[in-house]
Amino acid sequence: MLLNELLTPERVRVPLRGGSKQDLLQELVALLHDQGAVADAEGVLASVRQREELLSTGVGSGVAIPHGKSNSVPELVMAAGVTREPVDFDSLDGQPVRLMFLLVGPENAAGQHVKALSRISRMVRRDGFRERLVAAQSADEFMALLAEAEAL
Repeated sequence: MLLNELLTPERVRVPLRGGSKQDLLQELVALLHDQGAVADAEGVLASVRQREELLSTGVGSGVAIPHGKSNSVPELVMAAGVTREPVDFDSLDGQPVRLMFLLVGPENAAGQHVKALSRISRMVRRDGFRERLVAAQSADEFMALLAEAEAL
């Protein structure tokens, strides 16, 4: 499974408008809802927030990968974005976040969910790639960079 199969330009926001962790989570879930990928936005947001309470999904190096499970979502879906300014996300390394990937899927898609999380984590570990994503000026540029990285 490639990430650009889960993500469309309509599900990418550059820049994200939220100025706090909670605002960003709500914005990304709303983006999925507005695109028809999530019917129960409140339930999905509650699931993502519940997961976030266990341990921050701010994985370090300015990246957060919030995620949750909800049976109101028929299949694994993703939204992403880049913040205009760094946002405190209670990240594991204490650094603020600029790059976000939100994953939401049904309870029975745990395998796909883990594979997608792993794929994102591997890709954003590359300093040059991460910096290029943060510098993207549009959703289309973000998607092109993602497709290019997945072709490697």
